Amino acid sequence: MTTMSILAATSGGADLGAFGRDPWWLILLKTVVIFLFLVLTTLLMIWAERRIVGRMQQRPGPNRVGPFGLAQGLADGVKLMLKEDLIPALVDKPLYILAPIVSAIPAFLSFAVIPVGPEVSIFGHKTPLQITDLPVAVLFILAMASVGVYGIVLAGWSSQSPYPLLGGLRSAAQVISYEVAMGLALAGVFIYAGSLSTSEIVSAQHSLWYALPLFPSFVMYLVSMVGETNRAPFDLPEAEGELVGGFHTEYASIKFAMFFLAEYINMTTVSALATTLFLGGWRAPWPLSLVGDNMLNHGWWPVLWFLAKMFTLLFGFIWLRGTLPRLRYDQFMALGWKILIPASLVWILIVASFKQLTNLGYTRFQVLAYVGIPLALIVLVASFFLENKTVVAAQTEPPPDGDADRNSYPMPMLTGAPVATVPAGGPIHDIEEVPGG
Repeated sequence: MTTMSILAATSGGADLGAFGRDPWWLILLKTVVIFLFLVLTTLLMIWAERRIVGRMQQRPGPNRVGPFGLAQGLADGVKLMLKEDLIPALVDKPLYILAPIVSAIPAFLSFAVIPVGPEVSIFGHKTPLQITDLPVAVLFILAMASVGVYGIVLAGWSSQSPYPLLGGLRSAAQVISYEVAMGLALAGVFIYAGSLSTSEIVSAQHSLWYALPLFPSFVMYLVSMVGETNRAPFDLPEAEGELVGGFHTEYASIKFAMFFLAEYINMTTVSALATTLFLGGWRAPWPLSLVGDNMLNHGWWPVLWFLAKMFTLLFGFIWLRGTLPRLRYDQFMALGWKILIPASLVWILIVASFKQLTNLGYTRFQVLAYVGIPLALIVLVASFFLENKTVVAAQTEPPPDGDADRNSYPMPMLTGAPVATVPAGGPIHDIEEVPGG
């Protein structure tokens, strides 16, 4: 038995041999359909975001161009294409032009391994509703996300301006932090499914969606995917109040539109990946999956379930943007490095132990005892040390009504210049001459 068939057997019967047999015109048709789907989804998301956030803020949103304002996104795209394409004089021109291309192309490529539905008949040919699949398809998606950030970094570097450079550096640090957390969150899915192939992971969820047994992984992935896509409240690489526009400050016309397109396509991709890995993919939700001997999981019906799950997650992006304020950068990085990554590591140990003990034939009660008791002891010891650390820190803090110098704001020491002592919450008091001038 080959390695591929072993993986297929352990993941519910999916066979990667179904891919790579389509005629060239069918592969081209799938590619064009996916491309048009991503572009149209971007236009729909721009309209939906404006309308929904408008309703949250008690204003109508776009309602003039087309019925219900549906053509507003298309009008904006045409406007951006027809605008004059200005290139600042001091930019590094080759990298400046290359950056939006590097950012947009990986966003399109990632969707090639997402299964939208099962095998169907198209013009007499049986083919899966997926361009292709790989034994390491999920790693391919993560790799494309990593390549896409190079476009943002190149945009900040080539602009030869401080605010774009800061935005590019922020985005690089952000992707590194949250891609680590995202990869660790997905490790539990790989352990349960026994495969990294997207179609095989969907097949492995025929009886139970992984969002239930791997709920902590699901929550960690949801947080990480918002940080990975630079979306509010984690849109710090392009924070208007701090960086004007961030990495794309010096961009206009079609180049700016490509950054905009890449962001929304990445949102669609991470939502589709969450649907594939945690929400059963194209499988019908319970109790619809029980109708007519699983009839709703065959044919073209599964495309509807896939789109419903994906657009529900995309609505979450809009809801977060209209609800939560932007975090400070130190809070954002602390969330990734101090909370998500340690929690993901602990959760992987739990999932791996649970899976191994289950495979060895232990009962559920024995597994809970072997895994839960050591975990409870670790949590108790950790909370005890954290509580003692908090008490010690509280005891060593200076009293609030102490010396005036302790409550003063820090001021630079300039030799030979008068130094102002500014107490917290009070006016400037005396100005003292620094000796040695």
